[in-house]
Amino acid sequence: MSLKKNPSGLGLLFDEQAQAGRSTLFHLSRPFDIAPEVGTELSVPALAGLVEEMSAALYEAGARAGDRVAIAKDNHWDYLILACAASRFGALPVLVAGSLPPATLGTVLKRAEAQVLVTTEGILARAAEAGVDLKSLAPRTVTVGSAASGTVALEELRGAAKPRVHKSASYEPMVATHTSGTTGVPKLVVHSVDTVLGHLGRTESLRFPIVAMKRSDIVATGTPYNHMRMITWSTGTLKLEPKDAMVLADADPATAERMFAKRRPTYLEGLPAAYIGWQDLAERRSELFADVRLFVSTFDAVHPPTVRRFLNASRRRFPSWLQGWGQSETGPMTFRLLTRKAMEAKGDRHPTTRDVGRPIPGFTSMKVVDPATMKPVPNGTPGVLFTRTDGRCIGYLGEPQRWREKAKGKWWNTGDWGVRSTSGNFRLLDREVDVIPGMSCIELEDVLADRLPELIEAAVIGIPGKEPLPVLSTKDGTLDEAAWRRATADLPPLGTPMVIPLEEMPRTSTGKVRRVELRERLLGEETFGTGRWT
Repeated sequence: MSLKKNPSGLGLLFDEQAQAGRSTLFHLSRPFDIAPEVGTELSVPALAGLVEEMSAALYEAGARAGDRVAIAKDNHWDYLILACAASRFGALPVLVAGSLPPATLGTVLKRAEAQVLVTTEGILARAAEAGVDLKSLAPRTVTVGSAASGTVALEELRGAAKPRVHKSASYEPMVATHTSGTTGVPKLVVHSVDTVLGHLGRTESLRFPIVAMKRSDIVATGTPYNHMRMITWSTGTLKLEPKDAMVLADADPATAERMFAKRRPTYLEGLPAAYIGWQDLAERRSELFADVRLFVSTFDAVHPPTVRRFLNASRRRFPSWLQGWGQSETGPMTFRLLTRKAMEAKGDRHPTTRDVGRPIPGFTSMKVVDPATMKPVPNGTPGVLFTRTDGRCIGYLGEPQRWREKAKGKWWNTGDWGVRSTSGNFRLLDREVDVIPGMSCIELEDVLADRLPELIEAAVIGIPGKEPLPVLSTKDGTLDEAAWRRATADLPPLGTPMVIPLEEMPRTSTGKVRRVELRERLLGEETFGTGRWT
């Protein structure tokens, strides 16, 4: 079946793949929260049956075709099961990270305007302690696990009569997920069957050399499962049919060690923050990563030392690191393969992981424009990056004007600041709102990570009238002054570095550093950038 010609909705995703005889066995790092009794090894037919059962439960909870079902729970792949279940009878699943701060979670759920909220007793309690009543944001609340006052437990709804399957038009809203939220409250991004399964899922389902999964692969992923990436990864995995697929519900190194000791992955995807957390494991037990032929990183660039560490842990002759650049609104826009040779140079001021490669042939187009005139600029001139793709989202829930501000004809304003080289590659400089004139903050962060082995994370932030402030997290919480002077001797003037514990570095649900929050906390609200397209 060609997804391009005949895109299918989420509701029948697992049914159709089961009918196609897909043999991939999925291994969970822990049982699903919604059905712990099913265990940790699931076939595609078993997953299809669970979707059908959960569809009946959500229908019994009062959701109907055309309603919105908000899902805000603990991170696990059962987000997809619930999304498919809601979509099966024509509801719109709205996937929200349960780990969001209570005030932010409340704002996002208000925009969702859901008929049914699926969450947990713990998330409700944390929000209540912060003065946020999540139950008031939907007519009915369903709790996964223990029931809370004023809610109905999901377990009580299981066994209900199965509703009729509803097939929506391919251009209608199919799912809503939120952005990372690096610049404030996450936006709720709406996609259709056409944009996700007809386009974005197709990029994951083609057997591209090197980057596509093989039937002999043992794939593993550790990601936020409320995110759009989860849907495209799942679509590609089901279609390409690797031998085994490991699903890690958290980024704890102990979880990765336990799972990889049973089955060594050959194709590994993780958040940048997950790779940072796995670095010591890669050094201590490098054999767990020995068979990896392809490491995949999405959501954010990874510092060069981390990429080197994992490529060197692999015992493959030519392992690769696939760095994708994209957004929730567009899916992947460019990609680049990094090799050991490409990562050899250390400590120099060169693009390394900030070179995000070229647009995906046949799928995306890119251009750089002047933010004042919105006209293209010559190669080598920095500007705002625009993309054109059939995978562009169809709107923002509750914020239509914000979407219209970024959608310019068939083009999409990414809000990223970058430059195009004469060879056609694109280099990221910063988010437009984070720009400091005359420098690239993310370049400096890469250089610092290369030159200071003790560095775990760095964020360079700035406001008008002050020197840029480097905020650092190190292995032992200290910074050698002499080493700092040597590392920054050829860099633009920087303020006195501030060292904070890694856990105090504010992050999004996808592990990105929340630079706006960090800047406002330490320096103030004024910025060089406009923030107009965040």
